[in-house]
Amino acid sequence: MLVTFTTDAYADITMFGDDALAMLKMMGHSASVPGAILAADVPEALNRLTAALGSLKETSSSAESEDANEPVVSMANRALPLIELLTAAAKAGRNVMWQ
Repeated sequence: MLVTFTTDAYADITMFGDDALAMLKMMGHSASVPGAILAADVPEALNRLTAALGSLKETSSSAESEDANEPVVSMANRALPLIELLTAAAKAGRNVMWQ
C-alpha cells in the first residue's frame, strides 16, 4: 500500500504504507486512510511528529537489512519530505490530506 499526502502549499508526497501509518500515529492521528488535518491543527501535528522522531533511538541492530550491502534508512530520514510538507502547510495555513 502507498499513502499520498497532499496540500495546496507543497508537492504531493507518497510513502510506503507502513511508514506513513507510523508517522500518522506519531502526529496523534488514527491510522485511517483516507484522512485529513485541518489547517489550524497542522502546527501541532508537526510538533508531535518532530518530537516523536527526536525520541526514537533506532540502532543499526534493530534495523538490520536482509542485504548487508544496502544502507539502512532511519525513520527520521524517511520523514523529512513529510516534515517539509507539514511545514509549508503550516506556514500557508492549508489543510493536509492523505489517501
